[in-house]
Amino acid sequence: MISASENTLKVAQQAFTHFQHGLATGAWQGFLDMLTEDFTFWFPLGKFHGWNQGKARAEEFFQYVSASFKNGLTLNLDRLTSNETTVIFEFRDEGTLLEKAYRNRVAVAFDVRGDKICGYREYFGSDGISS
Repeated sequence: MISASENTLKVAQQAFTHFQHGLATGAWQGFLDMLTEDFTFWFPLGKFHGWNQGKARAEEFFQYVSASFKNGLTLNLDRLTSNETTVIFEFRDEGTLLEKAYRNRVAVAFDVRGDKICGYREYFGSDGISS
């Protein structure tokens, strides 16, 4: 029998694979399919600053991300940390943001319920060019 912690890690890693693909290509459906209907997310700035709720709002957010990074983002995972309900992925990303070179360090937390992601929180450096 798989433990709650093992299930959380498995589900979050699968979601992160879809998340990474979405950032690289703009194809978000695999990730969106893994979200609960009552999904909530927190983003640190801009149009989506603060708490947001629902899959429709999430789809709007991730399409906005793809529009901002038209050529996609590449990620290099540095580490992950997990417990029974949450997995945090720390990574470096790189791409072009609105025609300017972009590099940053990011941490995203996925909250897992069953085989879905029910929550997402994102934290990153404020200068957009961290290495």
